[in-house]
Amino acid sequence: MSTEPLRVLIVGASGVFGSRLARLAARETGVRLALGGRRRAPLEALAAELGCASQLVDRDTVEAGAIAEFDLVIDCAGPFQDSRTNLIEQCLAARVHYADLADGCDFVCSIDRFDERAKAAGVAVIAGASSIPALSHAVLDALTDGWAGIDAIRIGIFPGNRAPRGRSVVEAILSYVGKPVREFRDGAWHDVPGWSLRGRIDCGAAGKRWASVCDTPEQELLVRRYRPKVAAEFVAGLELPLLHLGLWLLSFPVRWGVVASLRPAAGALLWIAQRLRPFGSDRGAMVVEAWGTAADGTARAARWTLDATANLGPNVPIIPALALIRRMRDGRVPLPGAHPCSGLLELAELDRVLEEIGISHSSTGETPQLQIAA
Repeated sequence: MSTEPLRVLIVGASGVFGSRLARLAARETGVRLALGGRRRAPLEALAAELGCASQLVDRDTVEAGAIAEFDLVIDCAGPFQDSRTNLIEQCLAARVHYADLADGCDFVCSIDRFDERAKAAGVAVIAGASSIPALSHAVLDALTDGWAGIDAIRIGIFPGNRAPRGRSVVEAILSYVGKPVREFRDGAWHDVPGWSLRGRIDCGAAGKRWASVCDTPEQELLVRRYRPKVAAEFVAGLELPLLHLGLWLLSFPVRWGVVASLRPAAGALLWIAQRLRPFGSDRGAMVVEAWGTAADGTARAARWTLDATANLGPNVPIIPALALIRRMRDGRVPLPGAHPCSGLLELAELDRVLEEIGISHSSTGETPQLQIAA
């Protein structure tokens, strides 16, 4: 293991997720952290708080020379829907490892287009080092270990209403609301309107919450990796029914072609959500469920539930990125190539971070009937 510190640059470091990753990474021994972003004032304030360097970085215009000194660049800027790839290009040119928290379907699922160039440069390009697919797939690998086959999978993420919201997150959601989203159901792909309702889902201690279909890379990656026979579903839900069902109603003008997208309304809808923030809780949840067949041919089902209280939920998306930093700091450098963060991290190492932060989770194994909503 190298005695030199791992040099890490976080891009979008003053944002909702970037700032959380920065605060956790700053505590790590053997890591030399630098913060990057477009807004000087919040960037310098956070750098002063954490005692680390900062530099102005626009991921769409940055050049290789500005990042060549680092071992790893992590993009937390978002949104990744319709995102350009200049930062990846410059990391390849500078021979610097790259990872991101991307949740854009096309962005993550096509990351392998950089595979040959990443191998030639001797670096890893890793997309989606976040709740999905990094954490969700690590959980599924553990839940279905030893199974003969998988029939259906459902992943759900349900933030608490008091969780902080960044504009990039709101824009990412609004970019697909009402637009056709691919969903794997009944053993085939179907197009459904984004934010279509999927009923209410039991989130354990967080109670039952409304769920809707989202456009993320998860559905595609679940089918690629686990090959379910019946369904692969990713849903998300807002805690307040007023906000969740209100967004569902707003999807209809997009479905009918009256408006092209709700994304231009991001500022107004974020303002409304902020006004309603006191009326919900600070409790978020994540649910991973699988149905399938054991090695002996019997029906199996397993469920994993994460319970994040005290507004700890926004830390969950950055846990895989922190685990990746630790891996590289300890000399376990990912193999060169470009791929989604699926199967790279193990639940045990992610669980250590969850425990350190104070986020609890539990799992059960049962044999119930398949319960994917119609």
